Amino acid sequence: MTTICADQVAPRTQGWAAPVAMAATVFTVVTAELMPVGLLTPIGSALHVSEGTAGLTLTVTGVVSALAAPVLPLVLGKLDRRTVLVGLMALLGAAGLLAAVAPGFGVLAVARMLMGISLGGVWLLTVGLAPRIVPPHAVGPATSLIFSGIGIASVLGIPAGAYAGELIGWRWAFAAVGVLSLALAVALAFLLPALPAAQAVRIGDVLAVLRIKQVRVGLVLVALVVTGHFSAYTYVRPLLEKLAGISPALIGSLLLAYGVAGVLGNFLTGSMRPARAMTLIAGGIATASLVMPFLGTTLTGALVLLLVWGLAYGGTSVSTQAWGHAAAPTAPEASSAVLVGVYNGSIALGAFTGGQVADHLGTTTVTWLPAVLATTALVVVLANRRQRG
Repeated sequence: MTTICADQVAPRTQGWAAPVAMAATVFTVVTAELMPVGLLTPIGSALHVSEGTAGLTLTVTGVVSALAAPVLPLVLGKLDRRTVLVGLMALLGAAGLLAAVAPGFGVLAVARMLMGISLGGVWLLTVGLAPRIVPPHAVGPATSLIFSGIGIASVLGIPAGAYAGELIGWRWAFAAVGVLSLALAVALAFLLPALPAAQAVRIGDVLAVLRIKQVRVGLVLVALVVTGHFSAYTYVRPLLEKLAGISPALIGSLLLAYGVAGVLGNFLTGSMRPARAMTLIAGGIATASLVMPFLGTTLTGALVLLLVWGLAYGGTSVSTQAWGHAAAPTAPEASSAVLVGVYNGSIALGAFTGGQVADHLGTTTVTWLPAVLATTALVVVLANRRQRG
């Protein structure tokens, strides 16, 4: 495979315009990936499918993204990475517009698969991009700015999709993402410097990373936490509607509160050691999901538990990245490829598993999945800390 991060070419600085454009790009891809979370009920109703089947729109995107992340660099070879990013955002734009006009679930699934290709590529290309577009002294702030798009998408993107779905229909929400993606493709073409590919990363490098115990432990934690989270969060809208009787008009507000808590959690855990952060993340998700069926039956109870859940899960991305870097500091590209694949595969697995439970046992039962998986993750991280200590 070809690396996408480190090379010997000095970055051509463009001030802060390029990092801002990349932050907007990250915001858009996260919003696009998770948009069905706030639109599950109207999508299922419009396309005449069950909530579990509608949840597969998240599953197929995660599966394709997980496969695309490690495969795309091999296919792309030495192609300039700026050109690749522009092409991937153009593909995301086309997929969003296709989803907006989908006459049935099959076409929507195809659109979501195309989104998965774009998402997998953008995530992999974004990791380690900052050193190539800003001077050395600005790498830290630029990295934080770029990945702030994740938190902003949680605060604004997903709730905005839910609001749009309620006010003007879910198709317009997808159309808006499509138009924004196309606009960003143009912006990236003008604002990013040339990003030539550098030396190759061999398959053996990835296998070598997998032989590192702490890398394997980190991947297990990612799989448990992310799968558990999305097994319930994918179905949070119908869950809140049925468990607490919350009206669709309030769903966007609750998701907004969840997103704000997630941003706070991202900053709180960002300064912690990865093991401590993962302990708090797993413990918080396990606690919130365990008590949700009992205390989440009112608007106030559901709001409090969503705040706890968001605060806990919000630090997952930054904490797992820190874990991977600490475990394999000399192989950032290889460890990133594996992490991106497992992360997105876990999103797909969580959405699929939650859908099966929702369809066969009822939507209100999906919270036991994150309770079990997050508790298992807590046991794993605590056992690993004792073994290392």
